[in-house]
Amino acid sequence: MVRCIRVPKVDGNAVRMRLKDQGALDHDHRIRSDGNDLLIPILADSFEDYAVCDAELEHIDHKITDYRLYLPEDVRDILPNSYDNIGDVLVVKLVDELLPLKHEIGDALLRTSSNTRCVLLDGGVKGELRVRDLELIAGVGPSETKHRESGVVMMTDPAKVYYNPRLATERERVASLVKDGETIIDMFAGVAPFPLTICRHAHPKVVYAIDLNHDAVEYAKINAGLNHFDNIVPLEGDAREVIKDLPDADRVIMNLPQIAQDFLPDALSKTKVGGTVHMHKILERAEIEKFCKGLIDDMGKRGLHCEISELKELKTYSPSASVYVIDLKRR
Repeated sequence: MVRCIRVPKVDGNAVRMRLKDQGALDHDHRIRSDGNDLLIPILADSFEDYAVCDAELEHIDHKITDYRLYLPEDVRDILPNSYDNIGDVLVVKLVDELLPLKHEIGDALLRTSSNTRCVLLDGGVKGELRVRDLELIAGVGPSETKHRESGVVMMTDPAKVYYNPRLATERERVASLVKDGETIIDMFAGVAPFPLTICRHAHPKVVYAIDLNHDAVEYAKINAGLNHFDNIVPLEGDAREVIKDLPDADRVIMNLPQIAQDFLPDALSKTKVGGTVHMHKILERAEIEKFCKGLIDDMGKRGLHCEISELKELKTYSPSASVYVIDLKRR
């Protein structure tokens, strides 16, 4: 039996809020309706002038949502605050000190993350194909998954292809800039999240989705079909070579932040005057101004005149550096 007060339904919410403010509301039991009254569980002997009674109330099981509470207190300060949810797969990075606890951490994440089937430990991106080195530390099944984002669905496999769910907002931003009938080239398209988002929210003529990774191109084909987009053209190969045979573009996307500037001359040479290149780049925050000026000067010397129309920080990369998107308008 639970100590309750009997409150007319019309006064129920106001009384509940006063109980909550005074720390007298019992959060472990569910409020019950009884005719024209509510039986509200309390942590005191009485409250105001309401009638007190004992009643059978349903117990509420409070689910722990912070995975860190399942782990030893002495490591909680170094546990990661964020991780990547890709479909029903969760990908997490751990510092070396936490590796002996990797399976316990995986189990804790699995318990507290809704709709998660398995947890994968991220050992870093390897090779020119930017594939993550992943290890299953909790759950079951393959790393292939179906991910939903911005109104599109896409098949992907983080163990075979690079995919970053944290760029969803940036993909929507680029899509919002696309005008009807644009020709677009994504030089490092992966499983085609940029082309898919663009085709969902805009009306381009065609989006060429290039990638060197055969698996990524196959997934891009699957994803174009899943979303019924016939204006996405997946192409396999080195972007520098593939782009030569494509028509000039209104917009070029370069999501390769480690070495994107090495491909910028190829991108600008295929961009129409007035068109835009969206280049992602990892930069030390103290070097942004110097880098951007040098970039514009270098392109100008090559006859590829351009100006920066947008400079935006996408995410933190290290204590002193971030990943930026630099929008370059061809002149």
